[in-house]
Amino acid sequence: MTTDSFYSSKIEHLKKDKNAIVLAHYYQEDAIQDVADFVGDSLELAKKAAQTKADIIVFAGVYFMAETAKILNPTKKVLLPDLLAGCSLADGCPPDAFADFKAKYPNHKVVTYINTSAEIKAMSDYVCTSSNAEKLIRSIPINQPLIFAPDQNLGTYLNKITGRNMVLWKGSCIVHEAFSLEKLIDLCLEYPEAKIVAHPESEDPILRIAHCIGSTSQMRNFIINSPFKTFIVATEVGILHQLSKEVPNKKLIPAPSRKDNSCACSECAFMKINTLEKVYHCLLDETPEVIVNSSLSKKALIPIEKMMQLS
Repeated sequence: MTTDSFYSSKIEHLKKDKNAIVLAHYYQEDAIQDVADFVGDSLELAKKAAQTKADIIVFAGVYFMAETAKILNPTKKVLLPDLLAGCSLADGCPPDAFADFKAKYPNHKVVTYINTSAEIKAMSDYVCTSSNAEKLIRSIPINQPLIFAPDQNLGTYLNKITGRNMVLWKGSCIVHEAFSLEKLIDLCLEYPEAKIVAHPESEDPILRIAHCIGSTSQMRNFIINSPFKTFIVATEVGILHQLSKEVPNKKLIPAPSRKDNSCACSECAFMKINTLEKVYHCLLDETPEVIVNSSLSKKALIPIEKMMQLS
């Protein structure tokens, strides 16, 4: 029995014994995705967290995701395999600094991306994911000025497609800002039949040449339903694990990173902090547990529930 098989077997037994569920993001390592009860993007995972009847939620993702799950399930135990699994977007938008930023625009409503801390969500009027951001922005009256945080690339893209002029917090994702346009063009010349799919957290030059721009799930649906056979995928490379099973007859090429790394793709170091062994130990020991202050949780829940209703 391999090490992964050993831990997978143990995790399956623990899930049954403890009435636990494992939720995993597409960017998690392959072995974690394989043992998860559900694999999805931020919106899909939030929905599953809100619907589950499990007593324990093991959130194999990053901290803000587990925190959101706790806000949606205040009476359940929410575990994160490694508390160091952070997010450059969430970490780059500190509550004190954002409060000062918000104060400069007193007539503006605040729309924040789900990749934020509970404190930022509590300061927001609306929360969105990349799956529903356009729909949410379009639901707000055009004469209502808006702040959008923390992803500047996503905000710029939303301004472009909705005709808004939202004030943008200057944050970015370390994964999606790392794609190399020059290397991508070279790859397109090598595979002229390829269609480019890109996450809207990517920089504008990448989005300009993409055939499909969307959330992780939207990109997956495009690839699965498309008649085309070759795709260059501009998001975290973990998405390819599930996709390769679903479309084994299609060629999936990770978009190249500016970084000089072994796979020439873009990986989220925060997501990859979690391991199958850590999932096992956190479920076995029921730690580390994610705790959110009750009053903060209630404030943050308001814009999250608006998002869930819209979805």
